[in-house]
Amino acid sequence: MIKYITGDATLPTGSKDRELKIIVHICNDEKKWGKGFVMALSKRWTWPRQTYMKMKQELGNISHCWVNDDTCVINMIAQEGIYSKNGEKPIRYKALKTCFEKVIEYLKKYERPVSIHMPRIGCGLAGGKWEKVEPIIKEILANYEVIVYDL
Repeated sequence: MIKYITGDATLPTGSKDRELKIIVHICNDEKKWGKGFVMALSKRWTWPRQTYMKMKQELGNISHCWVNDDTCVINMIAQEGIYSKNGEKPIRYKALKTCFEKVIEYLKKYERPVSIHMPRIGCGLAGGKWEKVEPIIKEILANYEVIVYDL
């Protein structure tokens, strides 16, 4: 189930007692952090950037960092480079799918309720189309409450 709301994805809302709030977003594979949603993350916390800079910059990889007792940010490498090449946008849908599968594996160890929060990932600087991203979310995250934030 995807719920669309107006708001800030760095301030995830929870509806269940003891709920873990997982913020997911797409990163590039070039260790470039400085535009888009990552700027909102950086204004709120330093750890997501630090974790991203230490992770292996390879398509399909994820890294996570807990920013408080009930909120985790997961960096997902699903963008190849930062610019379009030969008319191809940087988003890599196959890598996004792999990242989501890894997120699900990571979340299996928690017995508390979990909700997943995100902006319209992949549709800004990565150049993706929501009509391609949304079905991936519905397929892989079907068993989770997913909240998509629009400003």
